[in-house]
Amino acid sequence: MKKILQFIMIMMLALNVVQSDEEVVKKVVYNLTTGDLKQLERRLIGGIIAHTTYYQNRLEELDVRVIIHGDSYKFFMKDLNNTAYAYQPDLVAKKSDLQKRLGSLSKQYNVKFLVCEAGVINKKLNPKAFYPFVSMVHNAAIGLIDAQNKGYAYLSIAK
Repeated sequence: MKKILQFIMIMMLALNVVQSDEEVVKKVVYNLTTGDLKQLERRLIGGIIAHTTYYQNRLEELDVRVIIHGDSYKFFMKDLNNTAYAYQPDLVAKKSDLQKRLGSLSKQYNVKFLVCEAGVINKKLNPKAFYPFVSMVHNAAIGLIDAQNKGYAYLSIAK
């Protein structure tokens, strides 16, 4: 009887460890539509770093997805030629720095960047013009629905 009670106690402890591991992963999906460079830098890049650091200091993990659509495509394109974005001097001047910073978020923080394929087609953008760390999602709504149904908290970064 004593061995059965010990076994039950061990199983209960193991179950608590498994449950607590599941609870330490926080999830967020950013709905990114802004075309404003300062908003992108402050609210997305700065926000992801601050939020991730907050959770890391509590020994928790932050799983981040970014759904890219609206006016935000231009920040994730390695090639702006033959687009209306090529004539935005502030963007062109910051292009190299942005690529490094966004790439760092992808690599160091494991941020998943998902661009709306329907918008890419609608705006006649070249899907191959995006950074290699950017993936396509059928459309922004599907990406947001899927993420929220998997328990991701919703944050919007619009104009």
